[in-house]
Amino acid sequence: MMEGQAMETVPDFPAADAAAMPMEGRPPATSISNGLVWAIGCQSGHRPVRLDDEQITRALEGGSPASPDSWVWLHYDIVHTASRAHIQAIPCLPEEVRLALGSTDRGTNVEAEGDIVYGALPGFDDAMSEDDKNLSAWRFAVLPDLLITTRRQPVPALGVVYRALQRNESFDSPAEVVDHTLLEFADTVRRNIAMLDDQLDRAEDLLLTLDQHTDFGRISGLIGRVRRRSTELRRVISPVDRIFHNEDLELPEWAEDDIRDRSQRQIHAALDDLLALQDRARSLQDELASGQAEETNRRLYTVSIVTTLMLPATFVTGFFGMNTGGMFLASGGMGTVEAGGICFIFMMITWFLLKVMKLL
Repeated sequence: MMEGQAMETVPDFPAADAAAMPMEGRPPATSISNGLVWAIGCQSGHRPVRLDDEQITRALEGGSPASPDSWVWLHYDIVHTASRAHIQAIPCLPEEVRLALGSTDRGTNVEAEGDIVYGALPGFDDAMSEDDKNLSAWRFAVLPDLLITTRRQPVPALGVVYRALQRNESFDSPAEVVDHTLLEFADTVRRNIAMLDDQLDRAEDLLLTLDQHTDFGRISGLIGRVRRRSTELRRVISPVDRIFHNEDLELPEWAEDDIRDRSQRQIHAALDDLLALQDRARSLQDELASGQAEETNRRLYTVSIVTTLMLPATFVTGFFGMNTGGMFLASGGMGTVEAGGICFIFMMITWFLLKVMKLL
């Protein structure tokens, strides 16, 4: 570990929120420059305290906490190679756990080895707009008295939990931090689903007021955005739901209730809402296709009727356009008017026949 260097604080919440927070609510800086964003000691009923270098080192070596009901949370930014190298040297973690914490893969998984639960879970980035939020991943390793989290991009859900600790909200174990962060992710997904549902409402209103001025391109764009975003969310949520329903995943007793039970219900509920949204989007897509086909048929019908009505007139004009001798009406002064009248009479006869045959 390198000492004596100041570390740049990288908050896990939007810059606007960070600027508005009081100093005591911001993530602490530390003298260890290895990607550590914050290092705090937590105890139920007490505000978290910043850890010094010696306390951080003791926690990473697996030392006992200051009191029986206290625990430590270390949060790392692994965007730099040096921080990943530091994580690979943490002595209290098995090699596969260290590799998982330093991984840059975006896959989702949860594993258990003895008293350690580790893996990668999804999160959103720190975009200011809900529509612009991209999906990312954060990794964790949790023991009864130690939580280590890593990420490559700021994850606002982790910042939400950190601020909850600063407000002296009770977290009895580090497993509750993992659970609360996952619940915050599920809430963000539900908010995304609500916004997507509003977009489908607008598309449905346009479809219900279908007329000749309906903008099918706008409707298609709305439904397309909803289907694209819902597909992105489903690809992330479905693996998490499968993880919690996996009977082969045996979590330690101390983590079972916090990590599996509550998170499983919320993630499964979000997945159900997402599946319902996708079904509705597909239904509206089918209705849009039906409306487009109906509009196309209506236009083709109009073109066909006009073409049919003009067919006799086309024949008459073609007949009178022949450069042959003895063409009647060629010598009179009213030949053009008379030829036009013949065209009109034939058009009326054609219109009458279409009416009789119920084609109009």
